[in-house]
Amino acid sequence: MLSALGGFQPRQLATQVLNFALVLSTAFMLWKGLSVVTNSPSPIVVVLSGSMEPAFQRGDLLFLWNRGMDTQIGEIVVYNVKGKDIPIVHRVVRRFGGGSTPLQILTKGDNNAADDTELYAHGQNYLNRVEDVIGSVVAFVPSVGYVTILLSEYPWLKTAMLGLMGLTVVLQRE
Repeated sequence: MLSALGGFQPRQLATQVLNFALVLSTAFMLWKGLSVVTNSPSPIVVVLSGSMEPAFQRGDLLFLWNRGMDTQIGEIVVYNVKGKDIPIVHRVVRRFGGGSTPLQILTKGDNNAADDTELYAHGQNYLNRVEDVIGSVVAFVPSVGYVTILLSEYPWLKTAMLGLMGLTVVLQRE
């Protein structure tokens, strides 16, 4: 690898590094732009468990929209629980309030026996639609997100993949 890098002129090496930085910054800008358009901090999520089977399988890629706050029973939402990092994808089974009072919802996984009150933060019986919900599912692509699951379950794979991508960009000649 070092002999391959030695074959580069300083200008070529700078060009490759800048191309790599351009790819990363473009991906970041697209993510942030999509976040603004959808009004969601995480406009795309991956299903990590089988709690929503048969509607969604583990590894499905979900697209979220958070512009309409009038969530209905039967709608599938993604929410965060205070103190936990992983978003949860479940269906709305009850609504409380709305209009002049804040909308509160109760969720449940299609493949779960009980509702999600055990998953909520301590002392919380319902989700606040504005504070807790990241967005509602508007579309999905089956199995595409399984790569994300593999990368989280096998950290060495993430390092190998990033290294391979960086090496490809640096060694690519124009």
